[in-house]
Amino acid sequence: MNWRVMLTLENLAYLHRACKQLHSLSYGKVHRTQWKPVLASAYPVCPVQLHPQLWQPDTNSQVRLLTTKERKKSGKEKLLRIKPKVEKQEVEIMAEMTVKALAKAMHKDIDHIYEALLNMDIDLDVLEPESVLNEVWIKHIIKTSGMKPKWAKLKEEKVKENKDAVRRPPADPASLTPKPPVVTILGHVDHGKTTLLDSLRKTQVAAMEAGGITQHIGAFLVHLPSGEKITFLDTPGHAAFSAMRARGTQVTDIVILVVAAEDGVMKQTVESIQHAKNAKVPIIVAINKCDKPEADPERVKKELLAHDVVCEDYGGDVQTINISALKGDNLMALAEATVTLAEVLELKADFMGLAEGTIIEARTDKGKGPVTTAVIQRGTLRKGCILVAGKSWAKVRLMFDENGKPMETASPGMPVEIAGWKEVPSAGEDILEVESEQRAHEVIDWRVFVEQQEKIKKDLEVIEMKQKEHREAYEKEREGLTNMTWRERQRTMYKAKRHLMYLRPKERVQSDKNKLPIIIKGDVDGSVEAILNILDTYDADEECELDVLHFGIGDISENDLNLAETFQGIVYGFNVNASKSIQQLAAKKDIKIKVHNIIYRLIEDLQAELSCTLPHVVEEHILGEAAVLATFEVTVGKKKVPVAGCRVQKGQLDRKMKFKVIRKGDVVWSGYLSSLKHHQDDVSVVKTGMECGLSLEKNVELQVGDEIVCFSEEEVEQKISWNPGF
Repeated sequence: MNWRVMLTLENLAYLHRACKQLHSLSYGKVHRTQWKPVLASAYPVCPVQLHPQLWQPDTNSQVRLLTTKERKKSGKEKLLRIKPKVEKQEVEIMAEMTVKALAKAMHKDIDHIYEALLNMDIDLDVLEPESVLNEVWIKHIIKTSGMKPKWAKLKEEKVKENKDAVRRPPADPASLTPKPPVVTILGHVDHGKTTLLDSLRKTQVAAMEAGGITQHIGAFLVHLPSGEKITFLDTPGHAAFSAMRARGTQVTDIVILVVAAEDGVMKQTVESIQHAKNAKVPIIVAINKCDKPEADPERVKKELLAHDVVCEDYGGDVQTINISALKGDNLMALAEATVTLAEVLELKADFMGLAEGTIIEARTDKGKGPVTTAVIQRGTLRKGCILVAGKSWAKVRLMFDENGKPMETASPGMPVEIAGWKEVPSAGEDILEVESEQRAHEVIDWRVFVEQQEKIKKDLEVIEMKQKEHREAYEKEREGLTNMTWRERQRTMYKAKRHLMYLRPKERVQSDKNKLPIIIKGDVDGSVEAILNILDTYDADEECELDVLHFGIGDISENDLNLAETFQGIVYGFNVNASKSIQQLAAKKDIKIKVHNIIYRLIEDLQAELSCTLPHVVEEHILGEAAVLATFEVTVGKKKVPVAGCRVQKGQLDRKMKFKVIRKGDVVWSGYLSSLKHHQDDVSVVKTGMECGLSLEKNVELQVGDEIVCFSEEEVEQKISWNPGF
């Protein structure tokens, strides 16, 4: 649009100034050659695009130049119309903030944090709400969210006071009192450990055990005719229970090593010797089953020499007693040897003060709740005492002996069953008595805090390692791209990554590989521990991945079934029950429940289930072999068909079966025959020594000397390669 401008000599200076400003603001130019026409004519055409702050239409739809005063006023009004700058929200940050803490400080949810990190060089799969973020990530998340980071004022952080409970310092030897010795019975499976203990206690524990083998630690107080008391720990001898045996030696004073006279030193015998040496506990060797004709006690003593166990007969200090646990022969000599060794060791303990002990076994009882079997090592335990063990605590509600009879007190060296725990503690944990429930909570809180700090430290190490791997991969990818244009760089990166597109199907195959999810439920903590230790040896992930979804103590519950249904898993129970309603619900949901009371049966069942996930393999069974003696062609219709004259050298050729041609050790063809003849007759079978003529299904040319093999195919189930070691 053209604007006509009324100009006079007095506002010519304004025009000049306006043109200069318009020129500087790049709104247009007024060339100096056009000034004369402007002065000569009252209504020149102005070739300028007018700036709104310098020009303004008058009432006659014409434009006039604004005065300086009007221009200043217009500028102020515009400044007033400018919106005030919005202040960004400040977020107080600290070093080593967790994902959860940062989300709380930003008043956002955790998903917002993950979304802000999508474009960062970080593996989001390893991030959890409690994972620690470094400073770079924290600032990136805040800036991406339109906020401003602000360092929180450093407070003088007090080092958290250690509130843990520990064992008391050693007591004054003058205040110590003699205590019953704690004796652990160790040895190979089925060498008669439990039968020996039965004979000492006059009970029938072995007869009640599943499979005739011990699968838990049993703690028993035996009263000898002489009036002496001995606390015996009966440990499992099966290979699966190595951790239980090790735990038994840690709380014992003397080890009785039971060796069968006819078998000699076996694998678990050697392991038991090593456990005793590690615990620095003296050994008494009980050579059992000496009543059998094939018994050879001298051979046992010689075999023990190879493991640095020198018997008294060979100049050593290890007592050996020949016994028969089943018939009760020489058991009193074994008991006297144990008492004598205990007197030599001068076993004493402090009966005063807060109680201390060790958990031998832990389980959940339907009527009593969480229950532990423990051996008291110091102090005297009474009803109402407050105990801590690991991250669990208890107010002692009930105490029982090994026969289930209530106890009022338990002194050092005595086994006791304790009820009143809030949660099931782990076997092997120290039991410590504290002054009050408040003190117990302080101890538990401190232990949880220490565990969290260790987890944070491990998370940081994992994140740093992943970050380093990503950084190295990125730097390697960018090598040689520095001096390229962006087009060349894009082309090079595309070529480098193009092969990944062809890898996607393989990746899908890997993600869909065999997997067997399982849930483990056991009667006691030690049983579950033993099963998990066996599963730790699993080394066949390439064939089938074994995924332990959950493990715990107690009977199979509806929650276990819900978890198994979600992941299509199997529930394994060891010495636990599955009620009728649970079995019906499992059948309705098509969930397998496998309950066993012998540990190696459970492992065998698991091996079978793992094998079922593997694809079948095709096995070839050779039925016959023939050699090609001559080749020729016959005319069938208008076609010439190659025929081989053969002699059957082994077995028979069956036309219905598959054949393959082997030439110089290589299979050159496999398939079916189109014809098989003996002389001029079509036959279905040709036996050893007979000659025949045959032609192949695809008219493959044969050569003299080729080997023709007739075979059948059979699909066979594969077996998992995992060997648990027993």
